[in-house]
Amino acid sequence: MVQQYAQEGRSYALVYAVVVWSTYFVVRALAQPRSRWWWSYAAALVVASWLHEFAALALVAHGTALWLLHAARPVWQRWFACGVGVVVSTLPLAAVSVGQSERQLGWLGRPSLTSWWHYAAVSGAGLLLAWVLRRGRAAKGLNAERRVLIVFSSTLLVVPTGLLMTVSLVKPWYVDRYVLYTMAGLALLVGAGLDLAISRRHLLSRLWQVAVAGVAVAAAVAILLPWSSFMRTPESRKDDVVAIAAAVDRSAVEGDGVLFMPSRRREWLLSYPSVYQRLDDVALAQPPAASGTLQGTEGSAAVIRRQMLASGRILALMDPAGQPLDPYPQEAVKRKTLKDDFQVCARTQLRGAQLVVYARPGTCGKA
Repeated sequence: MVQQYAQEGRSYALVYAVVVWSTYFVVRALAQPRSRWWWSYAAALVVASWLHEFAALALVAHGTALWLLHAARPVWQRWFACGVGVVVSTLPLAAVSVGQSERQLGWLGRPSLTSWWHYAAVSGAGLLLAWVLRRGRAAKGLNAERRVLIVFSSTLLVVPTGLLMTVSLVKPWYVDRYVLYTMAGLALLVGAGLDLAISRRHLLSRLWQVAVAGVAVAAAVAILLPWSSFMRTPESRKDDVVAIAAAVDRSAVEGDGVLFMPSRRREWLLSYPSVYQRLDDVALAQPPAASGTLQGTEGSAAVIRRQMLASGRILALMDPAGQPLDPYPQEAVKRKTLKDDFQVCARTQLRGAQLVVYARPGTCGKA
C-alpha cells in the first residue's frame, strides 16, 4: 500500500515515513529526557501533520505509550510541550480545511461493519503478537529497549485508527489510507518477533538462525513481488481512467453534453483534453484555471438543470452502482433531471465507473 501511494505521488507514503521517524525520535528522547531529540520529534510531527492533518493522531498514540510505560514527569512535560507546538503549528491548515471538509469528505459514510471487523482483526493480531513477546517464553529475553519498542508499536497500530473510527460515528472522516501509517506498528511488532527469535542463541544454532532469516526473506519476496507487479497494472486501481476516456471517445458525437456525477469525477477527462474539449460540460461554471481549483466549479442547481434541458444528448460519467450518492443540490438535480426528462440509450460498465448515454425521449436512435 505504501508503494502504491508513493507511485501515485500521494502524501500518504510520505506521512508514513515521517511518522515512523517521529516514533524513532520520541523513543530516543524517552531515554534522554533533556536531549535535543525532542526538537526532532516535534519537527517530524509538524511536517507529517502538514502533509496530512490526521497524522497528528500519532501524537495521541505516543502519549498513550508513555502512559503505559509510566514515563517520568520530565518526559511528560517535554511531550506535552511538543504536542502543543504540533497542534498550534497545524491550526492554520486545520482552519482552512474545516471550510472545505464538507466538499472533501461529505461523500463519506460511517465506518461499516466490515471496516470495524478489519480493524479488530489487524489490531487483534498485533496485540496478540505483543502479548506473546511480553508474556510467553520469549519474554525471558525481553530487555527494556524491546519492551519500549513493543509498547510504542502497539499503540501506533491501535490508537489512531480506533480514535478516528470512533469520531467517525458522529462525523464521518474515516478512510483507511488516512491512517495508513499505523501499519508501521504491525511491521515493527513482526520485526521484533523475528529479531527475538533469531537472536536467541541458546534456542537456535547459528545455522538455524541463518535458515530462519533466509526463510523470512524468501517469504517476504514471495508475498510482495506478485503484489508489486500487480500494482503496476490497470487492474490494481479503483478506476481505469485510460479505458474511461477511450469509451467516451468512442461514444461521443460533436456537441454532446457531458455530466460528471459526482462533480469530482471530472478528473477522469481532464487528462485527455482531446476528448474533453469535444464535449459541452453542461454543469461547469468556471474551468480549473479560472476558478483556481483542481477541477473547476459548477453552477447552481437551477443553472445546471437549465443547461441540461438545452442539450439533446448527454454522456453521464458516474460511479459504479451501489456507491453512496452525494447529497448536494447540484448532484440531486442532475439525477432528477436525467430521470424525469431523458431516457437511457446505452450503458457501458467500466472499471470503477460507468458511462451512461442519455437522450431526450424517443431520440436515442437519431444520434
